Amino acid sequence: MSISTRQADERVKNVQIQEDTFSVELMDGRTITVPLAWYPRLLKATPEQLQAWEICGGGYGIHWEEIDEDISTEGLLRGAPAPGSQVRSLV
Repeated sequence: MSISTRQADERVKNVQIQEDTFSVELMDGRTITVPLAWYPRLLKATPEQLQAWEICGGGYGIHWEEIDEDISTEGLLRGAPAPGSQVRSLV
């Protein structure tokens, strides 16, 4: 008996920037939405800078050249804010 399993494809398909959040659509259909406050460089960026993203790292990352920010899908899936961000713990 064999069990068929779907492989998760955690590569970036698209990025959507909202007023206070950004969403990353993955190739496997999942969408991750996180607050811009988790990433101080994104929070301080202009709308034009935020829109100037590109897929990097073989599809597993997002890069903003002008503001020198890189975010991986692995970090997003773990729910990991940028080091040094002022995220308050809910615990």
